[in-house]
Amino acid sequence: MKHLRYFEALARHGHFGRAAEACGISQPALSVQMKELEALLGAPLIERGARQIRLSGLGEALAERAREILRAVDELDDLARASRGTLSGRLRIGVIPTIAPYLLPGLIKELGTRNPALDIRPREAVTQTLIRDLVAGRLDLAIVALPVSEPALHEEPLFDEEFLLVRPLADADKPVPCAESLREMRLLLLEEGHCFRDQALSFCNPSSLAPRDLMEGSSLSTLVQMVGAGIGVTLIPEMAIATETRSAEVSVVRLPAPRPRRTVGMVWRKTSPLAPQFAGIARMLPGCGGRASSAGPV
Repeated sequence: MKHLRYFEALARHGHFGRAAEACGISQPALSVQMKELEALLGAPLIERGARQIRLSGLGEALAERAREILRAVDELDDLARASRGTLSGRLRIGVIPTIAPYLLPGLIKELGTRNPALDIRPREAVTQTLIRDLVAGRLDLAIVALPVSEPALHEEPLFDEEFLLVRPLADADKPVPCAESLREMRLLLLEEGHCFRDQALSFCNPSSLAPRDLMEGSSLSTLVQMVGAGIGVTLIPEMAIATETRSAEVSVVRLPAPRPRRTVGMVWRKTSPLAPQFAGIARMLPGCGGRASSAGPV
């Protein structure tokens, strides 16, 4: 099993240094483990280059089989934990960046209080990365915007929330723009890869936005501060309002109907033995600070 875990990490990262770091061992130690595995199988698995590695034909086939085996072994452990009725041991939770800062602290505190033996390991990443790692068994559950439309995953809706318009404080007394008027403004968005970017663009009809009118930021905090500097306007989810506008000279307003919104939900593998426990977390999660943190005048 140790050899398989190391090999799967190497196949996933395609680089000895990054794989060794992910496994918590030295690069020479990982190289020794891979040579031992090749000796056990009697065939090469890796083509070693100066800067990167390539998997042999056998290596490609073994990598896929190794992922299946490791996922099944992890589910055996989950089956044992599920039989105890309460959550304990390692729990790997993935959360997208536009939810993590506002929901995760309350969730971790509540889970830790209810389950003292739980070892919570949160990870923040964009939806595509979380879904890939969840399907591969590297995460136990994830909190994302629904739908994700992955057949292997169960989707559990938690709550809906609106997107609010953030504009410079000097614009506070101006009429609230409709979607058509918003297209004529300089819109600040998250970088490519964030699902929230796509959701905001779908409301604004990107086909009518000139490329020069779109500016990007790496986080919601950056976008709000750029708005405060008078660079443009942005949309952010309601749960982020209280945190992100606290120190910015901005005005926040609800858009006219039909208002842009998203459904926040939790996803996990349909085959997970811990599905009943995850459903319990889902029932608890809406009270952990998500919508409550959005309080404030708009």
